[in-house]
Amino acid sequence: MSFGAAAFAHGIPHAPVPLAWRNLMADKRRLGRSAAGIGFAVLLMLAQLGFYHAFIDSALNLARLLDADIVMISATKYSISWPDQFPLQRLQQALAVPGVASAYPLHILDERSWRNESAGTLRPIEVIAFDPDKPVFLSDEINAARAALKQPGTALMDRRSRAFLGPSRTGLETEVGRRHIRIVGTFSLGPDFAADGRLIMSDRNMLSFFPPPGGPVPRLTRGDYGAIKLRPGADPAAVLAGLRAELPADVAVYAKADYLEREKQYQMKINPVGPIFGLGIFIGFVVGILIAYQILYTDLSDQLPQYATLKAMGYGRRPLIRTVLIQAVLLGLAGYLPAVLVAAGFYFMVSEVTLLPMDLSPGVLAFAFCLSVGMCLLSALLAVRRVLAADPAELF
Repeated sequence: MSFGAAAFAHGIPHAPVPLAWRNLMADKRRLGRSAAGIGFAVLLMLAQLGFYHAFIDSALNLARLLDADIVMISATKYSISWPDQFPLQRLQQALAVPGVASAYPLHILDERSWRNESAGTLRPIEVIAFDPDKPVFLSDEINAARAALKQPGTALMDRRSRAFLGPSRTGLETEVGRRHIRIVGTFSLGPDFAADGRLIMSDRNMLSFFPPPGGPVPRLTRGDYGAIKLRPGADPAAVLAGLRAELPADVAVYAKADYLEREKQYQMKINPVGPIFGLGIFIGFVVGILIAYQILYTDLSDQLPQYATLKAMGYGRRPLIRTVLIQAVLLGLAGYLPAVLVAAGFYFMVSEVTLLPMDLSPGVLAFAFCLSVGMCLLSALLAVRRVLAADPAELF
C-alpha cells in the first residue's frame, strides 16, 4: 500500500502511529542504517553519562562509608581530596554540646612509597587511619578487623585497588613509607580519580609509619574528618545549631546527607573534571541532533510527493506535523534500544578495567531515553519545514 493510500485508509488525524510506523518500515535497510546512526549518538551520551556518574560516585564513596550523623571538616576544606585538617580538640569541644553521643577523628594521608612486591616498583597510595577503639566506618569488614589493626605494622588493603599496586590479599608483606607492613585483611571500596588504592590502619600505626615532625613523642593533633554521632532522640537540627554556636570558625559541621550533597555539587560544578564530562554529554546530544536531522530530512525528502498528495487532499499542518514527530520518536526508540545493549557491555568492560562504579542505573537509562527522544524531536521540528513548504502544484 502506498503512503497516500495508507494515510487515506487510516486517517492521519485519527491514526498517526500506524502511518509513522509504516513510513519507518517501508525500507528496513534504511531503518537499520538510521537506527545505527541514532544509536551511535545515544551510545556516546551513555558513555559520557557513565563516566560522569562514576566520577561523582567514586568521589563520594569514602564519605558514604562514615558512621556519622554529622560530619566535621576544616572550614577551608573544599572537597574530599583537599588536604586540609582541623585541630582534634574541636571534637572534644563537640562532646560538650547537648545531644552529641560521640565524636571520633579520621586521618588521611597521601603516601607515595607503597611497594608493589611483585614488580618491585613504588606507587602512591592513600592511607586512612582511625582509633580501632573508636570506630568511624559502616563497613562490617573493617569493623571485624579492628582487633587485628591494633597489632604493630598492620593494615587493611582495598582489594579493589588498581592492578599496578600489586596483589591485595590477607597475609601480604611489603613496604610503605620504607617500613615493613603486613596486610591482615581486605575491604571493598574502590579507587577514584584521586586515589588508585587505599590502606586502612590504626592511628598508632600511622604515627609509627609516618611520624609528624617535631616533639620527642609524636602524636596526632589534627584530623581530616570528624564523625559525630547523636544520642537517641536528639534533634539533628538543634544539635547542628548548637555545634555551630559553640565551635570556633575554623571548622564546619554538616548533616551527613548535606555534606554528601555539598561534595556532589562541588564535583559537578567546580571540579574541572565534572563539567568536562557534562560538556561531553552536551556534545553527544548535539551530534545526535545533527545525525537525526540528516536522517529525517532525507526520509521526508523521499516521501515528499506523498506528503504533497495529502496536503492536496485537504490535510492540514497539525496532523502532518504530528505524524513526523511520532516518526521521530519511533526512530529514537529504534536507536536507543540497541545502544543500551551495547552500553551494558561497555559499562561492564570499563568497570572491570578501571574499577570505577559504572552503573547502568534506572536513572541513567531514563535520562538517556529522554535525551534520545529529545534530540529526535528537535531534529523533526527542524526537518518538518521541508514537508510544510511542499507545494503540490510544483511536485505534480
